[in-house]
Amino acid sequence: MQRIPITPEGYKRLKEELERLLKVERPRVMQAIAEARAHGDLSENAEYHAAKERQAFIEARIREIQDRIARAQVIDPSRLSLDSVAFGARVKVSDTETSEEKVFHIVGPDEIDVKAGRISINSPVARSLIGKSVGDIVTVKAPSGTIEYEILEINFE
Repeated sequence: MQRIPITPEGYKRLKEELERLLKVERPRVMQAIAEARAHGDLSENAEYHAAKERQAFIEARIREIQDRIARAQVIDPSRLSLDSVAFGARVKVSDTETSEEKVFHIVGPDEIDVKAGRISINSPVARSLIGKSVGDIVTVKAPSGTIEYEILEINFE
């Protein structure tokens, strides 16, 4: 079984989503199916078919989350004190061409939120940063072209 790295916050979010699906969403959709059945002819009952589709989606998501939780390897970055970039690091960089600063938080694949700066450890940017130190220049080959970043800070909070 392949382990999936995840931060404690990401693991907590997965557990909360699973809990919500099991205790709120699943019972709600079961009730909707029961109510739609009570209306009679199921072949032309749009509410019934919509509820069944929703049920299939919820059940698939529950199985997916349970699998992710079973394979999760929780890594707490606050327990790391490294001088180089690793999983869980928040890395402040400066674009060497534009001097624009960005902060990337390197997380597991289940925690990605590009707008919040959380990037997958498997992304081209993260792969370029891993193992590098403050002051290093890294080259990232992105679909939009090549970008060079200087690492300004590494933080494991």
